Amino acid sequence: MNVRRTVRAFRLAFATAVLLLSVSACVTTLNTFPPIGNTPPPAGAGSTAVVTQVVGALGARGLQAAESIRAYRPVEGPLVAAAPRTIVQVTLPEDPNHGFIVIYALSSPQAAQDAAEDQAGYIAAGIGGGVLNPPGTQYALQVLGSSVVFFSWLPATSPDPRTGEIAEALATLGVAVPIGG
Repeated sequence: MNVRRTVRAFRLAFATAVLLLSVSACVTTLNTFPPIGNTPPPAGAGSTAVVTQVVGALGARGLQAAESIRAYRPVEGPLVAAAPRTIVQVTLPEDPNHGFIVIYALSSPQAAQDAAEDQAGYIAAGIGGGVLNPPGTQYALQVLGSSVVFFSWLPATSPDPRTGEIAEALATLGVAVPIGG
């Protein structure tokens, strides 16, 4: 009788361990997001030059943009979620509630590259940002010095025909980081 209890206890412990290991293997990223209600600080002077370059690239295509006073938070991977940021909004007459570009200020060019690659992976992951954006969402993700520049839009539902030109203008800056395959 005592041996049977020991065998049952061992089987139960083994099955529990296998289940816990299986579940933990499914977790692909470490959640390092800031706590709920914690807003990352503005980038301030650290992103002034990049903001100027972004606004200039947009202006070269006839798109007006300026730093936004509106709050905006896109789908973000762990490394950019807590980074200081500046929000730029492109003036889109037919879509005044969109056209947001986020400029994340990181500590170095390598930190910016790492954060951009993390963001790309997070968005492409089936359990990450990929499920938080509608199918067909397009992205522009650029590394410019110690900054990451991010823009997303959904062509099928964008009422302003110039929305895609935002991504084209951003593609002229820095180094593009592809999202997915």
